[in-house]
Amino acid sequence: MQNRKPRILVVNCYFDDLREDVPRTRKMPMAIGPAYLAGAFDRNFCDVRLYNEVSSGSLDDPKLLSWPDLLVLTGLTTGFDRMLHITAYARTLNARVIVVAGGPGIRSFPRYARNFFDYCCLGDIEELGKVAREVFGDDAVAEEMNPRFDLADWIRGVGHIESSRNCNFRCSFCTLSAELRAYQKYDLEYTRKQILAVDRDFFLFIDNNFYGNDKKYFHDRIHLLTQMYKEKRFGGWGALVTNDFFYDDANLKSARESGCVTLFSGVESFDSAWLRSMNKAQNTRLPQVDMISKCLDAGIVFLYGLLLDVTSRTVDDLERELAFVMRTPEITLPCFLSLPIPFPGTPFFWECVENRRLLPNTRVRDLNGTVLSLKPLESIARVQPFIAATQTMHGYRKRILSHTFNFYRRYRKVLTTPQMRLCLMNSGLLFAHEFLTAPGWIGRTHKRTYVSGSERLDKVYQPTFRIKPRYQHHFVPTMLTDRNGEIAVDLQDDISGSVQASCFGAARRSSAD
Repeated sequence: MQNRKPRILVVNCYFDDLREDVPRTRKMPMAIGPAYLAGAFDRNFCDVRLYNEVSSGSLDDPKLLSWPDLLVLTGLTTGFDRMLHITAYARTLNARVIVVAGGPGIRSFPRYARNFFDYCCLGDIEELGKVAREVFGDDAVAEEMNPRFDLADWIRGVGHIESSRNCNFRCSFCTLSAELRAYQKYDLEYTRKQILAVDRDFFLFIDNNFYGNDKKYFHDRIHLLTQMYKEKRFGGWGALVTNDFFYDDANLKSARESGCVTLFSGVESFDSAWLRSMNKAQNTRLPQVDMISKCLDAGIVFLYGLLLDVTSRTVDDLERELAFVMRTPEITLPCFLSLPIPFPGTPFFWECVENRRLLPNTRVRDLNGTVLSLKPLESIARVQPFIAATQTMHGYRKRILSHTFNFYRRYRKVLTTPQMRLCLMNSGLLFAHEFLTAPGWIGRTHKRTYVSGSERLDKVYQPTFRIKPRYQHHFVPTMLTDRNGEIAVDLQDDISGSVQASCFGAARRSSAD
């Protein structure tokens, strides 16, 4: 390592919802964390590579896994076990590799994570600079932490940038509510540099809440975007906003004039009582249909998701809500349907623990929107067919096509051709998600139960090449609950009390070997 540049591999760890090794080459939004993390390292001093398991499939290439001196792992909570798998591979091939892990899974289980990784980062991405300095010295750390979009080869037609961090709301089920981090603003010049760096005609702001709680900062960004849009620096942008953005009609007008073509907002449900129970009062001030149609009439595509909360609502109730959406052409169809997820640390999670709602033998890997990990209001036998049907929209497709036709007639003179194409693709995602996001899936067979405990494990839990015996336990699923539905022993220390101190600088492999 002394005669060459330090080698750093940054990996976005991911389990596909299908539980198959399927590269999602067209999945949106794309994983952008590795590009921002790579910015911590000086590009002249370090040799940095990125790998994204969402777009490229599971990382099991021995040549690449043996390459780095420093392995940086990130990903969603459900990807925690993939971090363990990749660590086992890398340490089998290179006993001297240093492994750094961060992200919501590490922040959820920091004490448990210390058993596997050399550094467990509980802070923001800037903490990686401290690790780089400790491992390689001051020369390894970039003077300014700018994202390395040039290394993220999976980002093609649509750029991704960030102008703020965290959210000012505390929705009960959101992972951000578990971390209680304040809304943070970036410097406007940093935002401008990112727009120029992505060099795309269209880009998405990946901010948790682009609108935020600082109206002056919001208008400052809109002014910057308007100026750059008039200079033809880009052709359009999109962002995620909370429903309070729509309280003021002037926001829609100024956003459209600055080049905004689409906005995503978390509708979650059209049931006001349910929204209030989830601390989403901001979603109840305006009638949802009026809000969505107002956005569309302003020339901005409205995207959203629905939460199918079978723990508090009956299947009949949820089917009525879906039927309502599909017979209302004034609004777009949801771009995804999700089951409730008890992310550790959230108010919703603690409520589920207190009321003993967690299903037995639930794995951390099961914490995604396609698997039921909570006791439903009705019987499993009643909700399971409903869950299966909503994953493929079997039985709903004629209504989806009818809605799409009527929506097109309603907005064909309001939306541009690219915007209407986006809306049509959005409809297709409901019943042909795999075909549109992962062409390689076609023809593969898979059986699902959609219920934690009985759902099959991914094939990646079987090592693709021989690993050292001392790392075999890395491929044992991390359990959230035991057979009685209680918190599993391995995670009790993390679940019973929050860990505020950073794990930066933890003793190397104290019990990993």
